[in-house]
Amino acid sequence: MKSDTFLQTKEYAQQLDRGSWTFREEFYIKEGTYYMDGNSLGLLSKRAEKTLLLSLDDWKNLGIDGWTSGHQPWFDFSEKLGALTTPLIGAKPEETIVTGSITTNIHQLFATFYKPEGKRTKIVADELDFPSDIYAIKSQLQLHGLDPNEHLILVKSHDSRTINEADIISAMTDEVAIVWLPSVLYRSGQLLDMELLTQEAHKRNILIGFDLAHSIGALPHSLHDWDVDFAVWCNYKYLNSGPGGVGGLFVHKRHHGKAPGLAGWFSSNKEKQFDLELDLTHAHSAGAFQTGTPHILSTAPLLGSLEIFAEAGIENIRKKSLEMTEYMMNLIEAELSDFGFDIGNPGENEHRGGHVCLEHREAARICKALKDHQVIPDFRAPNVIRLAPIALYTTFEEIWETIQIIKRIMVNEEYKNYENARNVVA
Repeated sequence: MKSDTFLQTKEYAQQLDRGSWTFREEFYIKEGTYYMDGNSLGLLSKRAEKTLLLSLDDWKNLGIDGWTSGHQPWFDFSEKLGALTTPLIGAKPEETIVTGSITTNIHQLFATFYKPEGKRTKIVADELDFPSDIYAIKSQLQLHGLDPNEHLILVKSHDSRTINEADIISAMTDEVAIVWLPSVLYRSGQLLDMELLTQEAHKRNILIGFDLAHSIGALPHSLHDWDVDFAVWCNYKYLNSGPGGVGGLFVHKRHHGKAPGLAGWFSSNKEKQFDLELDLTHAHSAGAFQTGTPHILSTAPLLGSLEIFAEAGIENIRKKSLEMTEYMMNLIEAELSDFGFDIGNPGENEHRGGHVCLEHREAARICKALKDHQVIPDFRAPNVIRLAPIALYTTFEEIWETIQIIKRIMVNEEYKNYENARNVVA
């Protein structure tokens, strides 16, 4: 999409929809609702529902034999789903596993790879990262008897929105053991140059890992070819696996054979697992970094969801996502320029993730007003309204309607009817 073709009209939005592909009919979408929060929790698809019901059916009809028989045998289900995830992250099947959550997987990877030695004891992260990543890193430092105030380096932001990659690289000193970063910053939607940062870390003999929560399912990656050491993600945002859906992790093939820092039942080589020996023979794949038994009913919806991604193609998804966020930004500039809004995300395609960061001092109140108008946004303190048009199921007309509703809220000052504070869950 070129900005010089942009028109503000509803008819133009409808024209864009007619010229675009969609999987909208695959999803359960509440009539009259404009869902702009798929970067927090993706909507349920009919296929995800079907694969969940198939696992329930296996349990109902097979009991314990569901582990090895049935529609979706559970014993190697995590490996199967990991292999199906690889096209989205540019990995090899043996490098990817569906397991755990972002935080538990961070603990696993740091327990495995963070080995402070000599003066190389520090971890580099950034001050705009999602806080729970920082909680996990601090606790890992404390488990080693190290003070996070001394051994955790948080790269500062110059504008409270973005992180300068040159500043990250400058922090990569010979005292650093690991660099940990988000692929896309959760507030502003800034997309970091993962390839560049990996190259620079490895030049300095530093391991580097990424949290892909806000990029997986929204844009392509090449983790193996970029030589990224490890990564984690959740599957319930752009990948639509359901609330609390099981996450995933990537460990580069060159690290396979390394013993997991947190060993457990499913860390085992599958051929040896039921030998029940007291010494673990761990898998020589990403499967080694599992711990407990897979959560089948929280995993099963992902199979149906990944089928949709395989059909749509991540390159096509990225292209349409960029078109939708550009269209939304154009509408914001055309319709909302008189109401004190700022666009906080990068404008350039190569630096923008999958959502628009709309900033306003009354953001919390505006979000509450939007919800009463059946628009589902996402508030992030102190002043961010995140709006995520999802390539698979959002329409351009819905984007147009959303911006018109925001404009009416501002013109009529409806937001003043609400308290300017977040709800318990923002």
